[in-house]
Amino acid sequence: MSKPAKIAIKDVAKAFGENVVLDGVSLDVKTGESLAIIGQSGTGKSVLIKCILGLLTPDAGSIRIDGQEVVGASEREQERIRRKTGMLFQGGALFDSLPIWRNVTFGLTRGAYKNPAKMRDIAAENLERVGLGADILDLRPSALSGGMQKRVALARAVAPRPEILFFDEPTTGLDPIRADVINDLIMSLVDDLGITALTITHDMASARKIAHRVAMLYRGRIIWCGPRDRLYDSGNPYVDQFVQGQAEGPIR
Repeated sequence: MSKPAKIAIKDVAKAFGENVVLDGVSLDVKTGESLAIIGQSGTGKSVLIKCILGLLTPDAGSIRIDGQEVVGASEREQERIRRKTGMLFQGGALFDSLPIWRNVTFGLTRGAYKNPAKMRDIAAENLERVGLGADILDLRPSALSGGMQKRVALARAVAPRPEILFFDEPTTGLDPIRADVINDLIMSLVDDLGITALTITHDMASARKIAHRVAMLYRGRIIWCGPRDRLYDSGNPYVDQFVQGQAEGPIR
């Protein structure tokens, strides 16, 4: 029996003036599945995530999380839905003015200084999950390398134990070894915690490693979706050109 859709996207459209960014996107992400969306810069990958999170309102279409409609939901309903989610931003988006332990627990405290002993323990537990020690709890983000900052941001994303995690270019700016560390962490979180993951990425090595399925967004539509093992054998000339990084092909 197949797993139900955790996220169900149907015919979603979004334009900014005359610029049509999403033009009828339909896609399902199953419970406990890791799905990666690939595509050129400016194709609407980030806009799609913002629509799923209710940060942007689509012009048309439906987005359901656990069967509940996001489009047109009240602010209270959207906030309740967002509590199921976590986000790893492309740049990490840590707060430079806060120590690491407060960064990691920010989603639990909403930034308030409360239960410091308990929050430090929670921060240490989640840092350990991403391979970092309690010795960095009182440091500021600026004292850490880029790879360590990414891991702290990942610890922050999972601290509230979300059901869904969104990853925005999780390996950008990292060398191949550190990028692979992040990929391994994402895989372990999906497997160990049963999290549903949706990743947007340009990194084909990352997509092949962390995703069960890969979808390609082109000109506002999903033009291919299939298992990761078919990414380099898709039979789609647009996908072939993109994943192989070729100048010649249907994409101009």
